[in-house]
Amino acid sequence: MANFIDRRLNSKNKSTVNRQRFLRRYKNQIKKSVADAINQRGVTDIDSGENIIIPKKDLSEPVFHQGSGGIHDKIHPGNDKFSPGDRIAKPPKQQGQGSGQGDASNSGEGEDDFTFSISKEEYLNLLFEDLELPNLEKNQLDKLIEYKTVRSGFCAEGVPSNIDIVKSLQGSIARRIAMTSSKRKQLKAYQETLTALNQDKHDHINEERELKNKIAELETKIAKVPFIDTFDLRFRNFAKQAVPTSKAVMFCLMDVSGSMDQATKEMAKRFYILLYLFLSRTYKNIDVVYIRHHTQAKEVDEQEFFYSQETGGTIASSALELMNKIINERYNDNQWNIYGAQASDGDNWADDSPHCKSLLENKILPKTRYFSYIEITQRAHQTLWQQYQQVKESHSNFTSVHIKEVSDIYPVFRELFKKNTKSAA
Repeated sequence: MANFIDRRLNSKNKSTVNRQRFLRRYKNQIKKSVADAINQRGVTDIDSGENIIIPKKDLSEPVFHQGSGGIHDKIHPGNDKFSPGDRIAKPPKQQGQGSGQGDASNSGEGEDDFTFSISKEEYLNLLFEDLELPNLEKNQLDKLIEYKTVRSGFCAEGVPSNIDIVKSLQGSIARRIAMTSSKRKQLKAYQETLTALNQDKHDHINEERELKNKIAELETKIAKVPFIDTFDLRFRNFAKQAVPTSKAVMFCLMDVSGSMDQATKEMAKRFYILLYLFLSRTYKNIDVVYIRHHTQAKEVDEQEFFYSQETGGTIASSALELMNKIINERYNDNQWNIYGAQASDGDNWADDSPHCKSLLENKILPKTRYFSYIEITQRAHQTLWQQYQQVKESHSNFTSVHIKEVSDIYPVFRELFKKNTKSAA
């Protein structure tokens, strides 16, 4: 019988096993709270966890207890105020019934808040559990594998430039010791015997001559053992180790013309946050490139991207042209996984929208893994949306979605990156 002891460290004096059991048991309630909380999170919250609130009635569990059992006699008080059939008047409303704000529940049940804190990793796991990057199987990301040369011990064969001198000399010494140890012991014994005969006063000429011959023969045999042999050579061995690419770049394109107010930019920001967090679960290193545009496009930092505002018209193709230029100069599509997200309120020069479609189809989409366009507006769609809809129909790595309010962002994001449950043909 084997006993397994869980010695994993528990953070903040909490039981890891009980915590995981709690997450599994109330997973549906926690996921619902996570989905509701995403709309209230800001940019500064992306590295933190979340406080989840679960109704107390959802935490009830069955309990076992002993019944009362036996025979019990009870005496009930009599009634001297009412007779059967009397109508009881409603009691008058009293002042100061409660100190809380708001109305009481009409169902007679209240909701006590149970706050449960989850870490950043747990938060992201629940947020993106059933989502995936589209076209991964089609794009065959495993082909984007780089190889690096690493040391892999020693081998008996190789090129002269890879000879390890120290290892080869160690092998040579070990071989010579193994091949001559018995001869050296015998040689030492002969030399000691010869020394004893020389010290003896009697004449031992024949014996001394015989010993000297044996000593010379052994010394000749020992000297014939080569100092280094091809068997001793050791070469440094190198092997190629596969290093899957973990580099990705995320292009954020946004219209900053006069028609884009700050509320619209905040909605776009939340979509960019979700996309960045989602990509960070797949790729180790992510570069983010911010491109803002009105009639002209410019690469800027995050602060200027979200909070600057310009006046004038909108030419969306300027941002696409700058994105294509940056890809060609800094991000080789054979080494980088490229993603793009464009946010706009739909305003654009009518003559420029067909040019945007041409840029996407011919220059950008062949190099990108996925490109999403979100249009944040309450108005009817214009020419840019119509042109992008045609691109969407003919390219699987492009999509366009419509967002009206903040609560639409997370459902739209889940719709874009939901797992494909269809079996591969």
